[in-house]
Amino acid sequence: MTRFHFVGIKGSGMSSLAQILHDAGHRVQGSDVEKYFFTEEPLRERNIPIAPFQAENIEEDMTVIAGNAFPDEHEEIVRAEEMGVPVIRYHHFLGDYMKAATSISVTGTHGKTSTTGLLSHVLSGAKPTSFLIGDGTGKGVKDASYFVFEACEYKRHFLSYHPDYTIVTNVDFDHPDYFEDLDDVLDAFNEMAGQVSKGIIACGDDENLQRLHANVPIVYYGFDPMNDFYAKNIEKTEEGSSFDVFIRNEFYHRFTIRSAGDHAILNALGVIALCQYEEIEASIIQDGFDTFSGVKRRFSVTSYGEHIVVDDYAHHPTEIRVTIESARQKFPDKRVVAIFQPHTFTRTAALLDEFATSLERADDVYICDIFGSAREDRGTLTVHDVVDAVEGAHYLPFEASNELVKHGEAVYLFMGAGDIPRYANELKSTLQKRTNLC
Repeated sequence: MTRFHFVGIKGSGMSSLAQILHDAGHRVQGSDVEKYFFTEEPLRERNIPIAPFQAENIEEDMTVIAGNAFPDEHEEIVRAEEMGVPVIRYHHFLGDYMKAATSISVTGTHGKTSTTGLLSHVLSGAKPTSFLIGDGTGKGVKDASYFVFEACEYKRHFLSYHPDYTIVTNVDFDHPDYFEDLDDVLDAFNEMAGQVSKGIIACGDDENLQRLHANVPIVYYGFDPMNDFYAKNIEKTEEGSSFDVFIRNEFYHRFTIRSAGDHAILNALGVIALCQYEEIEASIIQDGFDTFSGVKRRFSVTSYGEHIVVDDYAHHPTEIRVTIESARQKFPDKRVVAIFQPHTFTRTAALLDEFATSLERADDVYICDIFGSAREDRGTLTVHDVVDAVEGAHYLPFEASNELVKHGEAVYLFMGAGDIPRYANELKSTLQKRTNLC
């Protein structure tokens, strides 16, 4: 039984991998900053020790797994090297670990986490499945038939993997602190596609994915009947969506999902296509759809009477647009109040006009302080530049979060990849107090 120490264990992928190794019977511990992150909850539920960063955490009988965010000069990594303790980067370790099962990566600029969560849940209903999800959730299963994992394109990290299958949800320009332009992003995805050994499931409605090249079959899904798998006769309600699936123009099955929005249908189509190629029955797929409870911070709804608070990870203009659309479908009679925290100065500056266009789909818009990254050049951009770019938007300091209640029985849509849940929790606390007084 190996003893693993994780440098940066609260990272979303790191937390998930730590859970997998713990579930598989290994001794697991880790270190990180003392600030709270939601990804630490499943670690503490498993009684996995979490210590502050310090060189003394490293001991001779360990294997160290280092998070991608930490440089070789990090004190724990330096100490491990000095002691001769093996140090393996997260993405390299994961690339080796997945070889024991049929591996399925889920990648794309948007929708990776939701699709990974849905796929792993559905497959678990058919065969033993281990999984690693970008919301900080992981599970290791003995003698797993499948290993499902989220693969991130940032800094081309997904090139460390050689999966059997890959689902590609879309390709968009993001991470401007690393990628030069959309062509650079596409080059990365094409290189990734060349490393898949059995087949690729890709969204054919995405024009950029039509430029994907691979040495294995590419199966396309979407709404367009030109796709190999496509959805038709769609019915949307406040409870979700139902649709017929056709495979190369032949009716396959009618499915129902509990999530709102066209993007949720597309995610489901990707899962259906993969499962059909693995000869998993449609009834098992539907059972998985019926029992799937979602993933963390992806349209997570809390209700206080008629006041609805939604917490979502959306941090790119495309994601903001579909999240607002989902709110419109699920709560058609309510006013949508968007509270957005920009994530990284580089992304905000590069996509400012697109952010404005997406946010203006809401009825009211509030902008929180930009959540920056140590890895970027912040330039001259300020939160007030973002406010000015969005018609009718207002600046929202943290201490004013509870004042949002003035909008009454609305949908309060908190979006961002930083610490936006702090703002949501302030409003929740106010609403909870009001509910208790009623």
